Amino acid sequence: MNVRTAKKALKKYFGYDSFRPMQQEIIEAIYDNKDSLVLMPTGGGKSICYQIPAITMPGTCVVVSPLISLMKDQVEGLKSNGVAAEFLNSSLSMADQRVVEEQLFRGELQMLYVSPEKLVSQGFLPFLKKRKINLFAIDEAHCISAWGHDFRPEYTKLKFLKKEFPDVPIVALTATADKTTRQDIQAQLGLDEPGLFIASFDRPNLSLEVRPGRQRIEQIIDFIYSHQDQPGIIYCLSRKSTEKIAEKLQQKGINAIPYHAGLGDEPRARAQEDFINDKVQIIVATIAFGMGIDKSNVRWIIHYNLPKNLENYYQEIGRAGRDGVASETLLFYSYSDVSIYKDILAQNASNPQHLELQMLKLDRMLQFAEASFCRRQILLTYFGENFQENCGNCDVCKNPPKYFDGTVIAQKALSAVYRLKGQVGMNVLIDVLRGSQKKSIYEKGYQNIKTFGAGRDMSNFEWQFFITQLINTGYLEVDYVDRMNLKLTEASMPVLFQNQEVPLVKFVPKKKKEKAPKYQPVERSPEEELFEVLRQLRRSIAQERGIPPYLIFSDATLHEMVRMQPMTDDHMLQVSGVSQRKLHLFGNQFKEAILEFKNRHFRKMGGTSYGISLELLNQGLNLKQIAETRSLALGTVYSHMASLYEEGEDVPILRFINEQEIKAVSKVVDKMEEVDKLKPIYEALNGEMEYNKIRLVLAYLKKNEKMLNN
Repeated sequence: MNVRTAKKALKKYFGYDSFRPMQQEIIEAIYDNKDSLVLMPTGGGKSICYQIPAITMPGTCVVVSPLISLMKDQVEGLKSNGVAAEFLNSSLSMADQRVVEEQLFRGELQMLYVSPEKLVSQGFLPFLKKRKINLFAIDEAHCISAWGHDFRPEYTKLKFLKKEFPDVPIVALTATADKTTRQDIQAQLGLDEPGLFIASFDRPNLSLEVRPGRQRIEQIIDFIYSHQDQPGIIYCLSRKSTEKIAEKLQQKGINAIPYHAGLGDEPRARAQEDFINDKVQIIVATIAFGMGIDKSNVRWIIHYNLPKNLENYYQEIGRAGRDGVASETLLFYSYSDVSIYKDILAQNASNPQHLELQMLKLDRMLQFAEASFCRRQILLTYFGENFQENCGNCDVCKNPPKYFDGTVIAQKALSAVYRLKGQVGMNVLIDVLRGSQKKSIYEKGYQNIKTFGAGRDMSNFEWQFFITQLINTGYLEVDYVDRMNLKLTEASMPVLFQNQEVPLVKFVPKKKKEKAPKYQPVERSPEEELFEVLRQLRRSIAQERGIPPYLIFSDATLHEMVRMQPMTDDHMLQVSGVSQRKLHLFGNQFKEAILEFKNRHFRKMGGTSYGISLELLNQGLNLKQIAETRSLALGTVYSHMASLYEEGEDVPILRFINEQEIKAVSKVVDKMEEVDKLKPIYEALNGEMEYNKIRLVLAYLKKNEKMLNN
């Protein structure tokens, strides 16, 4: 096998002209029968790395996948592209499993997706050995490691593959794995000196934003109002909060549903299917949701709570914008989130070393949330990638902080903590600084300390903003064991007793946003209108075929259709993501929709549709084909070309008339006083030249006469 074969398959089955970074190198390694360990971000194109070899090599590729929904989606997507693929897992009846096994035995399958439980089950190995296997692909390979974040015990039994199939290459793939996890994956699978392929973890199409966790529901509602008709996921820490948030959104008329393990199999499966098929735009879920979903058009992710580590955060935000289209992520955080996670980790700890590691990862997650410099730098550095420049697509880069001398503010806060003997949390500290008249403050005698009311000139939000900075920069620390009380640190002493300067980021109050009216109509641009037309067509086709809309075409492909506006087969095939099979299945419907939209738009704008004829000409159709495509008389299309040419458009008129025809008409015109009528010219030429050509020649002569006169 060679790269040329791989590229042909890429275009034929997936509609892409070139590979993404590293895909070709990984495919070449598989062709060379070498094992590989692949780290590639969600949406980076991991699947292509094994799907292309599976399609182009003799035999069957076995893909080990941990989640049923992921298998189902990927197999449906492959089938829609003309690839012979099936899956085996517990969702199939015994009769359906036998059908798939017979297909495999007869050599009819290019790809077989199996769950790890099925692969290690008794009796499956002898059956598998009856068929030529060309590759084992272990997807979500981090599940094999106890150091990973989604450990699956069944994965640890996969080492038998290398022993039983020593000549079959294995490719292990994951989106998130630190150095320890990578080493464990290699050891657990017994990989033979595997090639290590680590793609860039940068997802530039994802914007990153972090906000303090106050008034979260109100902020989320505002966010959703400004992102209408865009699918999104809201991640929560608990089952109860998913239901509570979904209910509050529903009360605002927002189409949102909850998802968590306590719902039961049927309602949970229905919720997932409704989201995948665009029947529901928003799903409020616990973090388990989404791992097995290949939905490419998720446009935003909101974390209602702080994730427990950067691996989880990165994987979850990676479920947005898998098609490469700009998407947004929003993370809310609070110290109570950290406290809850620490309790959960401590309760479930079975290994002190593992507990310490998880606690350190939680601390790194908090540092990310509180950072005052480029968030993408922090994220990529964590995954071992050198990224020095500011990304320009996170909240910090978009609004760089401005510093000032905050020594006095810091001294007030630190002095209050000192005088309160480190026995209060942030909220009580702020009450003391602002001179609160709450009964609880007076009951404890806090009104008697020297710094009581020393900060009443600033709002609650301002103090929260500055105290958070003091924590983040090490002047204060949160004692998670002692009820999250604030304590002084060694760095506090020079500030309190030596007047050491403390730079703080300026507080900039956010402008109050006016809530958008429910379903407020927004005037769309022509491009946005056409995208919506194509999106609705995609949804209609998907419903007819019983598959998710993004398996028809991705949002990225629809956006490219909007940009290119193809109305011919050849031009449609130039759109990234349009394969030969999808052109055959759906091409005519999308071409007709584009043509109909353009006609309607021209009428709406009070103009002519001549330009559509010229576009079709430029896309490779001849004049007769243009007339057939547009359901117009041939003479009408000739008139379009004549008028456009006279108006100075770049019409290749000499493609349709030659020099002899121009001379013949010119001689007749020179003897006539009125040259706008075609019939006298036609008769003067004894009917030897058709009307359509005479019309084009006249346009040519008129334009050239104008040029001479000018």
